Amino acid sequence: MPKEKASSYSVPKLGTFTGPTLDKAVAKLLAAVDAESKHLSQEREWKDFRDRWLSRNNGLLAQVNELWLKAAPKESKREVGQRVNELKKKVDYQIEDIRSRLVSRPSTGEEAGKSESDREMSKPAPDSRALDITLPGIERPLGAEHPVIKTMNEIVSVFRGLGYSVEEGPEIETDYYNFEALNFPPNHPARDTQDTLFIADQDHKPPRERLLLRTHTSPVQIRAMGKTKPPLRIVCPGKVHRNDAPDATHSPIFHQVEGLAVDTNITFSDLKGTLDYAMKTLFGSSVKTRFYPSFFPFTEPSADVQISCIFCNGAGRRDGAACRNCKASGWIELLGCGMVDPNVYSFVDYDATKVSGFAFGMGVERIAILKYGVGDIQMFFQGDVRFLQQFA
Repeated sequence: MPKEKASSYSVPKLGTFTGPTLDKAVAKLLAAVDAESKHLSQEREWKDFRDRWLSRNNGLLAQVNELWLKAAPKESKREVGQRVNELKKKVDYQIEDIRSRLVSRPSTGEEAGKSESDREMSKPAPDSRALDITLPGIERPLGAEHPVIKTMNEIVSVFRGLGYSVEEGPEIETDYYNFEALNFPPNHPARDTQDTLFIADQDHKPPRERLLLRTHTSPVQIRAMGKTKPPLRIVCPGKVHRNDAPDATHSPIFHQVEGLAVDTNITFSDLKGTLDYAMKTLFGSSVKTRFYPSFFPFTEPSADVQISCIFCNGAGRRDGAACRNCKASGWIELLGCGMVDPNVYSFVDYDATKVSGFAFGMGVERIAILKYGVGDIQMFFQGDVRFLQQFA
């Protein structure tokens, strides 16, 4: 490229930064790109041309950034910035387009005088190593289930085997389904234990219609009861959200599997038998279960369920020392349950004098930690392939 052509354009300083001034300066710059490109005949010349315009240190577009954008007054920077960004995109595209046209056309008069067949014959032979069609294809390895999803599917399969069906619902719920219909009246102190994440700008709505990220999968049970008459046996797996600070045992996002059975003559013994069977299926037939009183607004009576420690076989000691997993008690708390409170039936038009039922809920990560011996719940969410590959 002749030197006088390469240096024919320089980026001017702008006296004003009005729209017409910017339009005129941009048009002049694009015209200069087009004019200088007409003198290019070889790829080496195109590289020099590209560097002159696009070099990060002293390229003309870098000068545009210094002389136009940085020099613009504060009130004009936004408009100038938009113009400069659009200009850079146009110049980048134009320079690449010039290269494409340069490569596709004959570079010398001698080459131009050749016939199409002569040009084909003069092309260098392709590298025979570039493609070998006899080689096997590249296999894309299939992934494996994430340990949390794998555990959740195992839990669900246990209850499917007992005749339960699977129900799912929205993660963004109303206050009514997440709390009120589950016997959490407004201002109930148990609401404070849920650390709820509310959707912004909901103050104009009635309290029961305000949106939030569900704190449990129990709303799915209410929705299912609202559309299905007894008998009903469902499990509700899914993601839930609470405003918990992340640490080794807590996460603002986690997963639950909750279950519900409603029919005539269902008793607490049915609940105990169901959960005892489920725990033995998940952790082994030698596992024992025990229930002790607790409180949940939507069940009465309520209970927490413990299983005998699977690490020390319920002895409380392991390798001559106190078992850290069960804190030397021989038991590990795992889930909550109870008989459905009759008040809940009033929200779905069930006759509490004719039907009864039980509900339970368990954290999937909690069970996965026990099954796989994971020491920190955060490892499930960090996406470290080295950790996840262990479960493939």
